[in-house]
Amino acid sequence: MTELLIRNADYLLTMDETRRELVSADVLLRDGVVVAVGQNLTTEGEVIEASGCVVTPGLVNTHHHLYQSLTRAVPGGQDALLFGWLKTLYPIWARFTPDHMYVSAQVGLAELALSGCTLSSDHLYMYPNGSRLEDTIHAAAEIGMRFQPTRGAMSIGESDGGLPPDALVEREAAILEDCIRVIDGFHDPSASSMCRVGIAPCSPFSVSRDLMRDAALLARDKGVMLHTHLAENDEDIAYSLAQFGCRPGQYAQDLGWVGPDVWHAHCVKLDPSEIALFAQTKTGVAHCPCSNCRLGSGIAPLRAMRDAGVPVGLGVDGSASNDAGNLVAEARQAMLLQRVAGGADAMSAREALEIATRGGADILGRPECGRIEVGARADIAIWDVSGIESAGSWDPAALLLAGPTTVRDLLVEGRSVVRDGQVVTIDLPAQIAQQNKLARALRDAI
Repeated sequence: MTELLIRNADYLLTMDETRRELVSADVLLRDGVVVAVGQNLTTEGEVIEASGCVVTPGLVNTHHHLYQSLTRAVPGGQDALLFGWLKTLYPIWARFTPDHMYVSAQVGLAELALSGCTLSSDHLYMYPNGSRLEDTIHAAAEIGMRFQPTRGAMSIGESDGGLPPDALVEREAAILEDCIRVIDGFHDPSASSMCRVGIAPCSPFSVSRDLMRDAALLARDKGVMLHTHLAENDEDIAYSLAQFGCRPGQYAQDLGWVGPDVWHAHCVKLDPSEIALFAQTKTGVAHCPCSNCRLGSGIAPLRAMRDAGVPVGLGVDGSASNDAGNLVAEARQAMLLQRVAGGADAMSAREALEIATRGGADILGRPECGRIEVGARADIAIWDVSGIESAGSWDPAALLLAGPTTVRDLLVEGRSVVRDGQVVTIDLPAQIAQQNKLARALRDAI
Protein backbone atom coordinates (compact mmCIF):
# COMPACT_ATOMS: atom_id res chain seq x y z
CA MET A 1 0.00 0.00 0.00
CA THR A 2 1.28 3.46 -0.96
CA GLU A 3 -0.18 6.41 0.93
CA LEU A 4 0.42 10.15 0.55
CA LEU A 5 -1.10 13.11 2.37
CA ILE A 6 -1.39 16.61 0.92
CA ARG A 7 -1.60 18.67 4.09
CA ASN A 8 -2.92 22.09 5.05
CA ALA A 9 -3.67 23.59 1.62
CA ASP A 10 -4.76 27.20 1.92
CA TYR A 11 -7.55 26.51 -0.56
CA LEU A 12 -8.85 23.26 -2.05
CA LEU A 13 -11.03 23.55 -5.15
CA THR A 14 -12.57 20.08 -5.36
CA MET A 15 -14.65 20.41 -8.56
CA ASP A 16 -16.83 17.70 -7.05
CA GLU A 17 -20.59 17.49 -7.66
CA THR A 18 -21.27 20.54 -5.46
CA ARG A 19 -18.01 22.35 -6.37
CA ARG A 20 -16.93 22.48 -2.72
CA GLU A 21 -14.12 24.84 -1.77
CA LEU A 22 -12.30 24.06 1.47
CA VAL A 23 -9.87 26.15 3.52
CA SER A 24 -6.89 24.64 5.38
CA ALA A 25 -7.70 21.30 3.81
CA ASP A 26 -6.03 17.92 3.47
CA VAL A 27 -6.30 15.23 0.81
CA LEU A 28 -5.33 11.63 1.54
CA LEU A 29 -4.28 9.43 -1.38
CA ARG A 30 -3.85 5.68 -1.34
CA ASP A 31 -2.72 3.47 -4.23
CA GLY A 32 -3.60 6.08 -6.83
CA VAL A 33 -7.04 6.95 -5.45
CA VAL A 34 -8.42 9.78 -3.29
CA VAL A 35 -9.58 8.14 -0.05
CA ALA A 36 -10.33 11.17 2.17
CA VAL A 37 -10.86 14.93 1.86
CA GLY A 38 -11.10 17.19 4.92
CA GLN A 39 -9.10 18.65 7.79
CA ASN A 40 -6.64 17.13 10.26
CA LEU A 41 -6.10 13.95 8.28
CA THR A 42 -3.13 11.73 9.19
CA THR A 43 -0.91 9.20 7.49
CA GLU A 44 2.06 6.96 8.10
CA GLY A 45 3.16 7.63 4.53
CA GLU A 46 4.66 10.60 2.69
CA VAL A 47 3.42 14.12 3.43
CA ILE A 48 3.39 17.04 1.00
CA GLU A 49 3.00 20.35 2.81
CA ALA A 50 0.63 22.64 0.89
CA SER A 51 0.58 25.72 3.10
CA GLY A 52 0.61 28.79 0.88
CA CYS A 53 -0.88 26.78 -1.99
CA VAL A 54 -4.11 26.28 -3.89
CA VAL A 55 -4.86 22.65 -4.71
CA THR A 56 -6.97 21.72 -7.73
CA PRO A 57 -7.70 18.60 -9.71
CA GLY A 58 -5.21 18.01 -12.48
CA LEU A 59 -6.20 19.84 -15.65
CA VAL A 60 -7.36 17.89 -18.71
CA ASN A 61 -6.25 18.67 -22.27
CA THR A 62 -8.79 17.45 -24.81
CA HIS A 63 -7.06 18.35 -28.08
CA HIS A 64 -3.39 18.46 -29.07
CA HIS A 65 -1.02 17.62 -31.89
CA LEU A 66 2.11 16.95 -29.86
CA TYR A 67 4.35 16.52 -32.91
CA GLN A 68 3.82 20.17 -33.77
CA SER A 69 5.97 21.35 -30.86
CA LEU A 70 8.86 20.93 -33.34
CA THR A 71 7.38 23.55 -35.66
CA ARG A 72 6.56 26.58 -33.55
CA ALA A 73 6.57 30.01 -35.18
CA VAL A 74 7.45 28.73 -38.67
CA PRO A 75 7.88 31.62 -41.14
CA GLY A 76 5.27 31.52 -43.87
CA GLY A 77 2.70 30.08 -41.50
CA GLN A 78 2.76 32.78 -38.84
CA ASP A 79 0.09 34.95 -40.45
CA ALA A 80 -1.95 32.46 -42.49
CA LEU A 81 -5.49 31.21 -42.15
CA LEU A 82 -6.05 27.52 -41.48
CA PHE A 83 -5.83 26.10 -45.02
CA GLY A 84 -2.82 28.21 -45.99
CA TRP A 85 -1.12 27.42 -42.70
CA LEU A 86 -1.57 23.69 -43.33
CA LYS A 87 -0.15 23.91 -46.84
CA THR A 88 2.96 25.64 -45.45
CA LEU A 89 3.56 22.99 -42.81
CA TYR A 90 2.59 19.73 -44.51
CA PRO A 91 5.89 19.46 -46.45
CA ILE A 92 7.87 19.95 -43.23
CA TRP A 93 5.88 17.37 -41.32
CA ALA A 94 6.38 14.91 -44.18
CA ARG A 95 10.05 14.68 -43.16
CA PHE A 96 9.31 13.57 -39.60
CA THR A 97 10.63 10.24 -38.30
CA PRO A 98 9.77 8.16 -35.22
CA ASP A 99 12.43 10.11 -33.31
CA HIS A 100 10.70 13.40 -34.11
CA MET A 101 7.39 11.98 -32.88
CA TYR A 102 8.86 10.63 -29.64
CA VAL A 103 10.90 13.68 -28.66
CA SER A 104 8.18 16.20 -29.52
CA ALA A 105 5.65 14.18 -27.51
CA GLN A 106 7.87 14.16 -24.42
CA VAL A 107 8.61 17.87 -24.61
CA GLY A 108 4.98 18.72 -25.32
CA LEU A 109 3.71 16.59 -22.44
CA ALA A 110 6.30 18.04 -20.07
CA GLU A 111 5.12 21.53 -21.02
CA LEU A 112 1.56 20.49 -20.26
CA ALA A 113 2.55 18.92 -16.94
CA LEU A 114 4.23 22.13 -15.81
CA SER A 115 0.95 23.94 -16.53
CA GLY A 116 -1.02 21.60 -14.26
CA CYS A 117 -2.19 19.00 -16.80
CA THR A 118 -2.42 15.37 -15.69
CA LEU A 119 -4.46 13.89 -18.58
CA SER A 120 -3.97 14.75 -22.25
CA SER A 121 -5.41 13.51 -25.49
CA ASP A 122 -3.36 13.69 -28.69
CA HIS A 123 -4.48 13.69 -32.31
CA LEU A 124 -1.75 12.16 -34.49
CA TYR A 125 -3.01 11.93 -38.05
CA MET A 126 0.15 11.45 -40.12
CA TYR A 127 2.74 8.67 -39.99
CA PRO A 128 5.66 9.53 -42.29
CA ASN A 129 8.87 7.52 -42.55
CA GLY A 130 7.84 4.64 -40.32
CA SER A 131 6.26 6.69 -37.53
CA ARG A 132 3.62 4.92 -35.42
CA LEU A 133 1.17 5.89 -32.71
CA GLU A 134 3.21 4.04 -30.10
CA ASP A 135 6.07 6.51 -30.54
CA THR A 136 3.92 8.92 -28.54
CA ILE A 137 2.48 6.26 -26.22
CA HIS A 138 5.96 5.27 -25.04
CA ALA A 139 6.86 8.93 -24.53
CA ALA A 140 3.81 9.48 -22.32
CA ALA A 141 4.45 6.33 -20.29
CA GLU A 142 7.98 7.45 -19.47
CA ILE A 143 6.92 10.91 -18.36
CA GLY A 144 4.07 9.46 -16.28
CA MET A 145 1.17 11.37 -17.84
CA ARG A 146 -2.29 9.89 -18.22
CA PHE A 147 -2.68 9.69 -22.01
CA GLN A 148 -5.51 9.42 -24.52
CA PRO A 149 -3.83 9.11 -27.94
CA THR A 150 -6.01 8.91 -31.03
CA ARG A 151 -5.13 7.06 -34.22
CA GLY A 152 -5.75 9.83 -36.72
CA ALA A 153 -5.55 9.55 -40.48
CA MET A 154 -5.67 11.35 -43.82
CA SER A 155 -6.71 9.54 -46.98
CA ILE A 156 -7.51 12.22 -49.60
CA GLY A 157 -4.38 13.84 -51.04
CA GLU A 158 -3.91 16.78 -53.35
CA SER A 159 -4.30 14.66 -56.49
CA ASP A 160 -7.81 13.72 -55.35
CA GLY A 161 -8.82 17.26 -54.37
CA GLY A 162 -7.71 17.14 -50.73
CA LEU A 163 -5.40 19.51 -48.85
CA PRO A 164 -2.54 17.22 -47.74
CA PRO A 165 0.25 16.15 -50.11
CA ASP A 166 -0.14 12.63 -51.45
CA ALA A 167 2.93 11.49 -49.51
CA LEU A 168 1.07 12.00 -46.21
CA VAL A 169 -2.12 10.07 -46.98
CA GLU A 170 -2.77 6.37 -46.40
CA ARG A 171 -5.01 3.70 -47.89
CA GLU A 172 -8.24 3.53 -45.97
CA ALA A 173 -8.10 -0.25 -45.48
CA ALA A 174 -4.62 0.10 -43.98
CA ILE A 175 -5.84 2.88 -41.68
CA LEU A 176 -8.60 0.71 -40.25
CA GLU A 177 -6.25 -2.25 -39.86
CA ASP A 178 -3.80 -0.14 -37.88
CA CYS A 179 -6.61 1.25 -35.71
CA ILE A 180 -7.41 -2.31 -34.72
CA ARG A 181 -3.72 -3.04 -34.07
CA VAL A 182 -3.16 -0.10 -31.71
CA ILE A 183 -6.45 -0.56 -29.88
CA ASP A 184 -5.74 -4.25 -29.29
CA GLY A 185 -2.16 -3.50 -28.28
CA PHE A 186 -2.47 -0.41 -26.10
CA HIS A 187 -6.05 0.46 -25.10
CA ASP A 188 -6.83 -0.03 -21.40
CA PRO A 189 -10.49 0.62 -20.46
CA SER A 190 -9.99 0.25 -16.70
CA ALA A 191 -10.67 3.10 -14.26
CA SER A 192 -6.96 3.36 -13.44
CA SER A 193 -5.98 3.37 -17.12
CA MET A 194 -2.93 5.39 -18.13
CA CYS A 195 -3.65 4.89 -21.85
CA ARG A 196 -6.91 4.80 -23.76
CA VAL A 197 -6.79 4.81 -27.55
CA GLY A 198 -9.35 6.56 -29.76
CA ILE A 199 -10.04 6.69 -33.51
CA ALA A 200 -9.69 10.09 -35.17
CA PRO A 201 -9.85 10.67 -38.94
CA CYS A 202 -8.28 14.10 -39.30
CA SER A 203 -11.13 16.14 -40.75
CA PRO A 204 -13.98 16.08 -43.26
CA PHE A 205 -11.66 17.68 -45.84
CA SER A 206 -8.90 15.08 -45.59
CA VAL A 207 -10.76 11.73 -45.46
CA SER A 208 -13.68 10.23 -47.35
CA ARG A 209 -17.27 9.88 -46.23
CA ASP A 210 -16.73 6.10 -46.24
CA LEU A 211 -13.80 6.30 -43.83
CA MET A 212 -15.74 8.55 -41.46
CA ARG A 213 -18.61 6.06 -41.41
CA ASP A 214 -16.36 2.99 -41.11
CA ALA A 215 -14.34 4.62 -38.31
CA ALA A 216 -17.52 5.21 -36.32
CA LEU A 217 -18.62 1.61 -36.78
CA LEU A 218 -15.20 0.29 -35.75
CA ALA A 219 -14.97 2.54 -32.69
CA ARG A 220 -18.32 1.33 -31.41
CA ASP A 221 -17.43 -2.27 -32.06
CA LYS A 222 -14.22 -1.79 -30.05
CA GLY A 223 -15.76 0.40 -27.36
CA VAL A 224 -13.43 3.36 -27.94
CA MET A 225 -14.04 7.06 -28.52
CA LEU A 226 -14.16 9.10 -31.72
CA HIS A 227 -12.50 12.44 -32.42
CA THR A 228 -12.03 14.82 -35.36
CA HIS A 229 -11.88 18.51 -36.30
CA LEU A 230 -15.20 20.18 -37.09
CA ALA A 231 -16.51 23.62 -38.07
CA GLU A 232 -13.17 25.28 -37.30
CA ASN A 233 -13.51 28.39 -39.49
CA ASP A 234 -15.38 29.91 -42.42
CA GLU A 235 -13.26 27.96 -44.92
CA ASP A 236 -14.32 24.76 -43.18
CA ILE A 237 -18.01 25.66 -43.44
CA ALA A 238 -17.66 26.64 -47.11
CA TYR A 239 -15.94 23.33 -47.90
CA SER A 240 -18.69 21.34 -46.20
CA LEU A 241 -21.45 23.18 -48.05
CA ALA A 242 -19.67 22.84 -51.41
CA GLN A 243 -18.59 19.21 -51.08
CA PHE A 244 -21.34 17.65 -48.97
CA GLY A 245 -24.29 19.98 -49.48
CA CYS A 246 -24.78 20.46 -45.75
CA ARG A 247 -23.26 22.07 -42.69
CA PRO A 248 -20.67 20.17 -40.60
CA GLY A 249 -23.13 19.26 -37.87
CA GLN A 250 -25.48 17.58 -40.32
CA TYR A 251 -22.53 15.80 -41.96
CA ALA A 252 -21.43 14.47 -38.56
CA GLN A 253 -24.93 13.31 -37.68
CA ASP A 254 -25.42 11.54 -41.01
CA LEU A 255 -22.24 9.51 -40.53
CA GLY A 256 -22.75 8.51 -36.90
CA TRP A 257 -20.44 11.15 -35.45
CA VAL A 258 -22.64 12.37 -32.60
CA GLY A 259 -23.09 10.93 -29.13
CA PRO A 260 -21.34 10.81 -25.73
CA ASP A 261 -18.51 8.74 -27.24
CA VAL A 262 -17.63 11.54 -29.69
CA TRP A 263 -15.83 14.83 -29.18
CA HIS A 264 -15.05 17.37 -31.90
CA ALA A 265 -12.23 19.92 -31.88
CA HIS A 266 -12.86 23.66 -32.30
CA CYS A 267 -16.52 24.00 -33.38
CA VAL A 268 -15.97 27.74 -33.71
CA LYS A 269 -18.70 28.09 -36.33
CA LEU A 270 -21.47 25.90 -34.92
CA ASP A 271 -24.87 27.48 -35.53
CA PRO A 272 -27.80 27.28 -33.06
CA SER A 273 -29.23 24.13 -34.65
CA GLU A 274 -25.84 22.37 -34.39
CA ILE A 275 -25.45 23.47 -30.77
CA ALA A 276 -28.90 22.01 -30.05
CA LEU A 277 -27.91 18.76 -31.79
CA PHE A 278 -24.73 18.44 -29.74
CA ALA A 279 -26.59 19.22 -26.52
CA GLN A 280 -29.31 16.67 -27.24
CA THR A 281 -26.83 13.91 -28.15
CA LYS A 282 -24.21 14.88 -25.49
CA THR A 283 -21.55 15.23 -28.18
CA GLY A 284 -18.40 16.81 -26.73
CA VAL A 285 -16.45 19.86 -27.89
CA ALA A 286 -12.74 20.59 -27.37
CA HIS A 287 -12.50 24.38 -27.20
CA CYS A 288 -9.09 25.73 -28.31
CA PRO A 289 -9.20 29.52 -27.83
CA CYS A 290 -5.52 30.40 -28.35
CA SER A 291 -5.24 28.50 -31.62
CA ASN A 292 -8.55 29.97 -32.79
CA CYS A 293 -7.13 33.44 -32.14
CA ARG A 294 -3.76 32.68 -33.74
CA LEU A 295 -5.34 31.39 -36.97
CA GLY A 296 -8.03 34.07 -37.02
CA SER A 297 -10.77 31.46 -36.90
CA GLY A 298 -13.05 33.38 -34.55
CA ILE A 299 -14.49 33.09 -31.06
CA ALA A 300 -16.31 29.82 -30.41
CA PRO A 301 -19.81 30.16 -28.92
CA LEU A 302 -18.69 28.66 -25.63
CA ARG A 303 -21.27 30.47 -23.51
CA ALA A 304 -24.10 29.35 -25.79
CA MET A 305 -22.79 25.77 -25.81
CA ARG A 306 -22.51 25.63 -22.03
CA ASP A 307 -25.96 27.15 -21.52
CA ALA A 308 -27.47 24.63 -23.94
CA GLY A 309 -25.83 21.69 -22.16
CA VAL A 310 -23.10 20.80 -24.65
CA PRO A 311 -20.23 18.98 -22.86
CA VAL A 312 -17.13 21.17 -23.29
CA GLY A 313 -13.47 20.80 -22.40
CA LEU A 314 -10.34 22.75 -23.26
CA GLY A 315 -7.52 21.96 -25.68
CA VAL A 316 -4.25 23.71 -26.37
CA ASP A 317 -4.24 22.42 -29.98
CA GLY A 318 -0.90 21.93 -31.72
CA SER A 319 2.09 24.06 -30.87
CA ALA A 320 2.40 25.12 -34.51
CA SER A 321 -0.85 27.06 -34.17
CA ASN A 322 -0.86 28.11 -30.53
CA ASP A 323 2.33 28.28 -30.25
CA ALA A 324 2.38 27.13 -26.65
CA GLY A 325 1.08 24.23 -24.58
CA ASN A 326 0.12 25.90 -21.30
CA LEU A 327 -3.30 24.63 -20.27
CA VAL A 328 -3.97 27.00 -17.38
CA ALA A 329 -3.16 29.92 -19.71
CA GLU A 330 -5.62 28.37 -22.18
CA ALA A 331 -8.31 28.41 -19.50
CA ARG A 332 -7.65 32.09 -18.84
CA GLN A 333 -7.90 32.82 -22.56
CA ALA A 334 -11.21 30.97 -22.76
CA MET A 335 -12.59 33.12 -19.94
CA LEU A 336 -11.32 36.36 -21.47
CA LEU A 337 -12.66 35.66 -24.97
CA GLN A 338 -16.15 34.95 -23.64
CA ARG A 339 -15.99 38.28 -21.82
CA VAL A 340 -14.91 40.03 -25.02
CA ALA A 341 -17.87 38.50 -26.82
CA GLY A 342 -20.48 38.66 -24.08
CA GLY A 343 -19.47 41.08 -21.34
CA ALA A 344 -17.52 40.93 -18.09
CA ASP A 345 -20.00 38.54 -16.49
CA ALA A 346 -20.04 36.06 -19.40
CA MET A 347 -17.66 33.61 -17.71
CA SER A 348 -16.10 33.47 -14.25
CA ALA A 349 -12.61 32.28 -13.40
CA ARG A 350 -14.05 29.31 -11.52
CA GLU A 351 -16.28 28.24 -14.42
CA ALA A 352 -13.33 28.33 -16.82
CA LEU A 353 -11.29 26.23 -14.38
CA GLU A 354 -14.20 23.79 -14.14
CA ILE A 355 -14.18 23.42 -17.93
CA ALA A 356 -10.42 22.76 -17.77
CA THR A 357 -10.80 20.01 -15.14
CA ARG A 358 -14.01 18.01 -14.80
CA GLY A 359 -15.34 19.37 -18.11
CA GLY A 360 -12.45 17.89 -20.06
CA ALA A 361 -12.42 14.66 -18.09
CA ASP A 362 -16.10 14.12 -18.78
CA ILE A 363 -15.87 14.52 -22.56
CA LEU A 364 -12.92 12.11 -22.63
CA GLY A 365 -15.05 9.54 -20.84
CA ARG A 366 -13.03 9.80 -17.61
CA PRO A 367 -15.48 10.84 -14.85
CA GLU A 368 -13.02 9.44 -12.31
CA CYS A 369 -10.63 12.27 -13.24
CA GLY A 370 -10.92 16.06 -13.12
CA ARG A 371 -12.25 16.28 -9.56
CA ILE A 372 -11.02 15.72 -6.00
CA GLU A 373 -13.46 13.49 -4.15
CA VAL A 374 -13.41 10.09 -2.51
CA GLY A 375 -12.99 7.45 -5.21
CA ALA A 376 -11.48 9.78 -7.81
CA ARG A 377 -8.06 9.11 -9.28
CA ALA A 378 -5.19 10.84 -7.49
CA ASP A 379 -4.44 13.39 -10.25
CA ILE A 380 -3.74 16.64 -8.42
CA ALA A 381 -2.11 20.02 -9.12
CA ILE A 382 -0.59 22.13 -6.34
CA TRP A 383 -0.16 25.83 -7.11
CA ASP A 384 2.10 28.05 -4.97
CA VAL A 385 0.22 31.31 -4.44
CA SER A 386 2.85 32.88 -2.20
CA GLY A 387 4.78 34.38 -5.11
CA ILE A 388 4.58 37.55 -7.15
CA GLU A 389 1.82 36.35 -9.49
CA SER A 390 -0.67 36.20 -6.61
CA ALA A 391 0.77 38.97 -4.46
CA GLY A 392 -2.06 41.25 -3.37
CA SER A 393 -4.81 38.89 -4.53
CA TRP A 394 -7.90 38.96 -2.32
CA ASP A 395 -9.02 35.61 -3.72
CA PRO A 396 -6.06 33.33 -4.41
CA ALA A 397 -8.48 30.57 -5.45
CA ALA A 398 -9.36 32.68 -8.51
CA LEU A 399 -6.21 31.33 -10.13
CA LEU A 400 -7.10 32.47 -13.64
CA LEU A 401 -7.33 36.11 -12.54
CA ALA A 402 -4.17 36.36 -10.46
CA GLY A 403 -2.03 33.30 -10.09
CA PRO A 404 0.88 31.28 -11.33
CA THR A 405 0.82 29.59 -14.72
CA THR A 406 3.13 26.77 -13.61
CA VAL A 407 2.57 24.27 -10.84
CA ARG A 408 4.74 23.66 -7.82
CA ASP A 409 3.82 19.97 -7.68
CA LEU A 410 1.87 17.62 -9.94
CA LEU A 411 0.67 14.12 -9.07
CA VAL A 412 -0.66 11.60 -11.57
CA GLU A 413 -2.12 8.39 -10.11
CA GLY A 414 -0.56 9.57 -6.85
CA ARG A 415 2.96 9.67 -8.34
CA SER A 416 5.07 12.81 -8.66
CA VAL A 417 5.59 14.11 -12.19
CA VAL A 418 6.50 17.68 -11.14
CA ARG A 419 8.11 18.50 -7.81
CA ASP A 420 9.14 22.00 -6.73
CA GLY A 421 8.50 23.28 -10.24
CA GLN A 422 10.67 20.69 -12.00
CA VAL A 423 9.72 17.64 -14.06
CA VAL A 424 11.20 14.69 -12.18
CA THR A 425 10.39 11.72 -14.40
CA ILE A 426 12.62 12.47 -17.41
CA ASP A 427 15.78 14.44 -18.16
CA LEU A 428 13.89 17.41 -19.56
CA PRO A 429 16.91 19.66 -20.35
CA ALA A 430 18.39 16.85 -22.47
CA GLN A 431 15.10 16.38 -24.33
CA ILE A 432 14.79 20.12 -24.94
CA ALA A 433 18.31 20.15 -26.39
CA GLN A 434 17.40 17.21 -28.65
CA GLN A 435 14.18 18.92 -29.70
CA ASN A 436 16.04 22.08 -30.66
CA LYS A 437 18.58 20.03 -32.62
CA LEU A 438 15.81 18.31 -34.57
CA ALA A 439 14.02 21.61 -35.22
CA ARG A 440 17.21 23.24 -36.54
CA ALA A 441 17.77 20.34 -38.92
CA LEU A 442 14.20 20.66 -40.23
CA ARG A 443 14.66 24.40 -40.73
CA ASP A 444 18.04 24.08 -42.43
CA ALA A 445 16.67 21.52 -44.90
CA ILE A 446 14.15 23.99 -46.37
